Amino acid sequence: MPRTLYIRHVPDDVAERLERLASRAGLPLSTFALRELSETARRADNADLLNALPSAPIDHGRILEALRQIRAER
Repeated sequence: MPRTLYIRHVPDDVAERLERLASRAGLPLSTFALRELSETARRADNADLLNALPSAPIDHGRILEALRQIRAER
């Protein structure tokens, strides 16, 4: 079941910036804020996902050489 959150002590400049961004997006402030909070919450899991990946050795020299070759072809 969805919850209602109240955010207190939001600095005026932050509130005004959020209101402008919501207006530009054509959204009510509450909808815009929920979208931003949802995106932030989703990204919070990214670090755990990356940490769960197996470790692979990286040959930095090969990467740098490939970059040099690509840049030289331009």
